[in-house]
Order: sequence, then structure tokens, then C-alpha cells
Amino acid sequence: MKDTSFHGENFRRRSRYIAVFSGLVIAFAVTVVLNINTGNVHISVPKILRILFLRDGAATEYSIIWRIRLPRILMAAMLGGALSLSGFLLQTFFANPIAGPFVLGISSGAKMVVAMTMIIFLNYMGHFSSYTLIVAAFIGSLISTGFILLMSKKVHHMAALLVGGIMIGYICSAVTDFVVTFAEDSDIVNLHGWSQGSFSGMSWSNVKVAALMVGITLILTFFLSKPIGAYQLGEMYAQSMGVNIRVFRVLLILLSSVFSACVTAFAGPISFVGIAVPYLIKHLLGTAKPLVVIPATFLGGAVFCMGCDLIARMAFAPLELNISTVTSIFGAPIVIFMMIKGRKGK
Repeated sequence: MKDTSFHGENFRRRSRYIAVFSGLVIAFAVTVVLNINTGNVHISVPKILRILFLRDGAATEYSIIWRIRLPRILMAAMLGGALSLSGFLLQTFFANPIAGPFVLGISSGAKMVVAMTMIIFLNYMGHFSSYTLIVAAFIGSLISTGFILLMSKKVHHMAALLVGGIMIGYICSAVTDFVVTFAEDSDIVNLHGWSQGSFSGMSWSNVKVAALMVGITLILTFFLSKPIGAYQLGEMYAQSMGVNIRVFRVLLILLSSVFSACVTAFAGPISFVGIAVPYLIKHLLGTAKPLVVIPATFLGGAVFCMGCDLIARMAFAPLELNISTVTSIFGAPIVIFMMIKGRKGK
């Protein structure tokens, strides 16, 4: 009888996983088509398929899809997935569903160092590469994370630690504003557009760099699946399973920082994705198993950011909204719901 019950539960769990992943894949495909299909120039689905697979079509439509829309869609998908996984890793580290790169001030730290780097390089060198921005964003992420870790040794209450992270974010934003005050007018224009968060202006060179950085970090995250699963059951249990807690926590922070740095370097700071998406995915799957949650979270983040980018482009076309404006509209209510639900559960 118990064996039958176990197999029945296992079947229901697998069916749920299949349903969620199928839904995400369908949503991904639909969102990709809608993003390519809609815009100032409407292109029909048959034409899109012919241009994508046969490389055949009108020169204008071909250029719009391959040079403008496709790089933007791919970057929105990769960076959305990266930001969601960054949130998942931070939530694992702090054992708190509200932890995320934006809330903890990590994105603000990355923004601060990237702003300084952009101003210095534009003034003295006239240009900078994608790798330069990623390194700058990574350093900024680590600076913010370092302060949070120092606070965690003194402040053991998680709510106070989150407030501390928010304060670090404000400090980094204040430093960024201070630096921008003394920047050249042309630099301020570049910084302002970038700091608002957007997937516009992406190129294939951006896609290649982001794919390399995000791809390697994603593979490394998969390798940490078993330690993450053990850590979710408590530090003592993880240690008993042979996990080196100190090394493991450093790896979590480094991987989360790389994900967050890639997003901030290319698209600017984007809010609430890192909190809302992991929560929704875990709620839909009914599990926190890393091997299942990691790919689903990446795919969910990709769908979420592509959908938000579509709304940002089309809601008030030809005027384009900032991506953080849209992600906040959809992400903030989810975070509020999480906090209310968590409070009721106590």
C-alpha cells in the first residue's frame, strides 16, 4: 500500500514538473514570436520563419529581424535568466525569499562602479569594451556583497540585514549621483540611458560576450546543485554530507555576482526579477530541488524579461518605457504577496 502511494506521489510530482516546463517552453516560443512580430514595422509570422530559417526576404525586414530584434530578444532572455538565477542563489545563501540583487544593493554597487568606469574610459580612452563593463560591474557587486557579509557577522536578524542591504544600495546610488554631477554632458546622456535599464541597442557582439559569461556561470551553477540541495536542509546537514560550507558560500556569492554583473553591465539595473521569478517557479513546481528549479528559474526569467520588454516597447509606442518600470509593476506585487503570506504563516 505504501509502495503504491509512493509511486503515485512520484508520478504526480513528475507530471507537475512536465506541465510547468511545457508551459514555460510554450510561453518562451510565443513571447519570442511576439517580440519579433511586433514593432513599428509589423512582420508576419510566415515572413519571420522564412527570414530566420531560409535567410530569404526583403532587405529591410531581414535587417530589422537580424540586426535589431533578434539580438535584443536573445539578450533579454539570457539576462532575464541570469538575473533570476542570481536571486535564487542569494535566496539560498541568506535562506530568505526576499533576498535579491536589487533589494540587497548588489545591483546598485555594480551600477556605481560601472558609472565610474564609463566616465573614466570615455574621458581618457574614448571607448570601452563589454568585458570592461562586466569586470567593473563584478567588482561593484562584490563590494556591496562584501559589506553585506560583514554586516551578517554582526547582525543576525534577517530583516535587519535586508534593511542594511537597502541602505547600502542607497549609499551606492548617492555615490553614483555624486560622480555623475561632475561628469561631462555627453557622458551624462550615456549614463542616464543606461542607468534606467533597457535592452535596446543590443548587438551580436554583446550577445556573444553575454552568452559566454552567462553560459559558463550557468554550467558552474548546475555543478553546485547537490551542495545547494544539502545546504537547503541546513548547514549541519550539508557539513555531514561533506560540503565545505565556507568554500560553498564563497562560490554562491561569486556566481550570483557574475550573473548580476552581466545584467547590470549590458542592460543597467533591473528591479524585482531576482525575487519574483524564483518564488513563482518554486511555487509552480512545488519543490525547491536545485536540479529542477535552476533550469526552470532560468527559463522563467527569460520569459518574464522578454514579456516585460515587449510591454516596454509597445505599451506607449513609439515611446519606450524603462524595463525596470515594467518589471516593478509586475514584480513588486509578487514581493508584497510573499511578505504578507510569510507573515500569516508565522
